[in-house]
Amino acid sequence: MRVGIFGGAANDGTLGSMTNEASRAEKDGFASFWVPQIFNHDALTALAVIGREVPRIELGTSVVPTYPRHPMMMAQQALTVNAATDGRLCLGIGLSHQMVVEGMWGMSFDKPVRHMREYLEVMMPLLEGKPVAHAGEAFRVNGAVDVPGGSRPGVVVAALGEQMLNVTAALADGTLTWCTGPQTLKNHTIPTIRAAADKHGRDSARVIAALPVCVTKDVAAAQERAAKVFVIYGQLPSYRAMLDKEGAAGPADIAIAGSESEVLDRISALADMGVTDFAAVEFGGTPDEVADTRNALKKLLA
Repeated sequence: MRVGIFGGAANDGTLGSMTNEASRAEKDGFASFWVPQIFNHDALTALAVIGREVPRIELGTSVVPTYPRHPMMMAQQALTVNAATDGRLCLGIGLSHQMVVEGMWGMSFDKPVRHMREYLEVMMPLLEGKPVAHAGEAFRVNGAVDVPGGSRPGVVVAALGEQMLNVTAALADGTLTWCTGPQTLKNHTIPTIRAAADKHGRDSARVIAALPVCVTKDVAAAQERAAKVFVIYGQLPSYRAMLDKEGAAGPADIAIAGSESEVLDRISALADMGVTDFAAVEFGGTPDEVADTRNALKKLLA
């Protein structure tokens, strides 16, 4: 199982601090560095900058919302970023949430699975350098993109429900999950996407599981902090559905917090379930917790 790190500076830091985070993750030996796209830096632009300074680590978006970006423009930007980063981009995309799409952007969230299916039907051939003639309900597209030096990046979808996992298995390279606990990964996510991949005659899909991690001597305090830091995710319907599958009251219940050995055992168990990549969201509350968490994660790289 490959192990990566989520960057925290994307939310409140500068491009310089994001680059420093990625550089440290690379020097520490992690396989990937993930940048979220919320309401701060543009993740793809940031990775193009980071990739010019940090030469080896895989660089991923987690995740770029599809609704505000036409699939042809997403393909064009992703190819450009992959050219800038010497082919190290993993393009993570997702729907976002109804409250954002409709309430903030003023766009329709009608039939989101159809939207994602057509989005991938348009974008994936473009990423492979093929022209597209698509006449669907969500998109009508005729065209091609040509980015010298660009190559097709890996594409993963923030797919949680069964229908989205089926679409992802048919058209993309895998899924990147958040707020999805180990039992839900084992009993729902992994078997669903693997069965769908087999049905479509495709290789087993990449399954990237992102979870909060903290090595601590005070688990109760860490869980209390997680409940506050990640509270919004327990209120968003798609994540709430995954927490309900897990029997979790909130994100704190799926946070990986405890002693070093407990944390390592819980993360290692994910590989046995079929998780191909673990993406750690570190949330240490003290300098010791921050250092101990990173040192523990580095032991997974041996």
